[in-house]
Amino acid sequence: MAKVQFDGVRKVYDNGQVAVHGASFEIADGELMVLVGPSGCGKSTLLRMVAGLEEISAGTLRIGERVVNDVAPKDRDIAMVFQNYALYPHMTVADNLAFGLKLRGHDKAEVQRRVQGAAEALGLTSMLDKLPRAMSGGQRQRVALGRALVREPSVFLLDEPLSNLDAKLRHSVRTEIAQLHRKLGTTMIYVTHDQVEAMTLGQRIVVLNEGQIQQIDTPMALYERPANLFVAGFLGSPAMNVLRGGLQRGAAGLALLLPGGEEVPLGAAAIDPAWLGGELVVGVRPEHLQPGQGAPSFKARIEGIEPVGNEIFVNLRFGTQALVMRVPPQILPAVGDDISVEVLPAALHFFDAARGERIEAQRQAA
Repeated sequence: MAKVQFDGVRKVYDNGQVAVHGASFEIADGELMVLVGPSGCGKSTLLRMVAGLEEISAGTLRIGERVVNDVAPKDRDIAMVFQNYALYPHMTVADNLAFGLKLRGHDKAEVQRRVQGAAEALGLTSMLDKLPRAMSGGQRQRVALGRALVREPSVFLLDEPLSNLDAKLRHSVRTEIAQLHRKLGTTMIYVTHDQVEAMTLGQRIVVLNEGQIQQIDTPMALYERPANLFVAGFLGSPAMNVLRGGLQRGAAGLALLLPGGEEVPLGAAAIDPAWLGGELVVGVRPEHLQPGQGAPSFKARIEGIEPVGNEIFVNLRFGTQALVMRVPPQILPAVGDDISVEVLPAALHFFDAARGERIEAQRQAA
């Protein structure tokens, strides 16, 4: 096991495109760190620099205490699992697991020990004699994981390993990866564009956009205290509702005046009164919009109702603003009818309209 340290790591391609802008952070020994962001954000480039598959343009990368900028991939003590399984179709599971070890000259007894250990860890013991074509997608991905596992590396690198699986298999294999990490305690760096995977797998998450780190924190800290509008909108499903307007005093506390003239009551929201009269952005999670119960509320039109079992997503229209409300199962007005909507003031997020950065609550507004 080993920690991984990025110190001003930068990647610039020959055409001048900057893929990663000076990344500096540390992945602790034994930590499962997730790199997440949209396509082209630099997450896979960062992973490939750790693997030695991309040259580092500037900065320093350490695995353990060793600088590895110029170390060959085979000498970095890492193992990588790719999006594609890349299994040898003519080899059994056992042979696929053992192939790399045999190439590296391990003796027969050591190869057998490692293959058996990986098979037991991943539930593949009964499948060792099968060919890949006789296995499901989830089983083949487990073989790909096992092929990395037998290496017994200091660092595991996983590059969108579940993207070729259907939703049910993704959930199953995701659970297996989390259990495997808890069992092994090995440092893992996991790349994904799926924020659900990131939230459920990562002990900490690095959120990237356009080659720049937006925020690094635990999953719930990112969800509850996003540093900027990008993080706020990227994490969470459905996404955070975003309202842009002017802060003013309303009939029942603070209110946000939208560009179309609609007023959203914010009650006793925790925002410094110095922002009164200024433009800002208010973010509210779908679960923090609720049918009005007598508190300050506003009327919105129901445009769609999506029951998904244990909860309901209600698509709303308030003037020109589209909103999503998440509620427990209940009887609601029909599509096309109006509904009274209450904003929970204590759960609001405030952002600077010009820069998109979070505005921290300073004192309770009167």
